[in-house]
Amino acid sequence: MQKNSVNKAILVGNMGQDVELKYTPSGVAVANVSIATTESRKDQSGNYNDTTEWHRVVVFGKTAEFVSNYLGKGSTVYIEGRLQTRSWEDKEGVKKYTTEVVADVVTPVGGKSRSGGGQQNQNQGGSYGGGAPSGGGQAPSGNPFGGEDDEPLPF
Repeated sequence: MQKNSVNKAILVGNMGQDVELKYTPSGVAVANVSIATTESRKDQSGNYNDTTEWHRVVVFGKTAEFVSNYLGKGSTVYIEGRLQTRSWEDKEGVKKYTTEVVADVVTPVGGKSRSGGGQQNQNQGGSYGGGAPSGGGQAPSGNPFGGEDDEPLPF
């Protein structure tokens, strides 16, 4: 029996920090991005309360280079990709897990471009995608982020 499933994540939010671009030993560009999404809800007394969620996003290839060159902290972006959970052992041998969005498409949505990044977002001509590494669109296995959730790539 064949099982059908979908692993799709779509986010529209603001980048919480500038991008640090790294390269794998084989030369694939990899960028980590923190995206904040905020939901505003009215409580029983009529006041609005904001709830912000932070999302870890990893971007590969040409898309990672685009994000690094043209987007930065405060940029509003549309992200389309899939969820991926990784595990590793920290220095004390404790198993750690993290779930992130592996982005296939990154589209600037107005707002700020990276300072000194050259062109404004509006001039980018829409989405930039297809940057996932070859091999079925799978991200490299293992823990490319080092021993802790918020550490940069060790390449």
